[in-house]
Amino acid sequence: MTSSRSGSADHGSRPDDHREPFRARLSHLLEHVEPWDELEQSHLRTAAEWIASGAPLCRTRKPDVPPMHLVAYFVVLDERHGRLLLVAHRKAGLWLPTGGHVEPGEDPWATVVRECDEELRIPAVAAAVAGERPFFLTVTRTRGEGEHTDVSLWYVLSSDTADVTSYDEEEFTEIRWLTPEEILAEPPTSLDPHMHRFTRKLTRGAWRE
Repeated sequence: MTSSRSGSADHGSRPDDHREPFRARLSHLLEHVEPWDELEQSHLRTAAEWIASGAPLCRTRKPDVPPMHLVAYFVVLDERHGRLLLVAHRKAGLWLPTGGHVEPGEDPWATVVRECDEELRIPAVAAAVAGERPFFLTVTRTRGEGEHTDVSLWYVLSSDTADVTSYDEEEFTEIRWLTPEEILAEPPTSLDPHMHRFTRKLTRGAWRE
């Protein structure tokens, strides 16, 4: 299911993006991600080389074809209350941001809009910290059956806790709104392995003193 809904966002940050070839569009997005640390710098370099290599970029068969493919995460931020939304993912057994796989030829922001509608039943409204561009990037080897590598673009959305009244119960068992401090207090093994790093970066970016 594809949703055309999106909220107010930094449309000026995406000049002529719909006319850009897919690989050029992705490379353009990566250029605007400011690395938080040496690991993100390394992941950005790995992702840029992978995109330029001509390798297939999008998943065509679950769970691991091709063995390296694109994911669009979106972390929902209630800036007024200082809380982030995480979901208990049934298959992963972890507390994760919402998101999904980028379909072949699909703009990653369109993935966010589609998945936000499917998973949370709300429109995707880009937060001011990054607009419709990814704020963070990770390259992660998954665990368990069908191991593969996710190249994940992390977007930040804006919503109020009261607006999220339902979620995809086939994918998630529970949702939680947590402060950054609460997320950083969670054992790293219960979260996406980069969730603490993302939270620290976002705290500096969205809640600068």
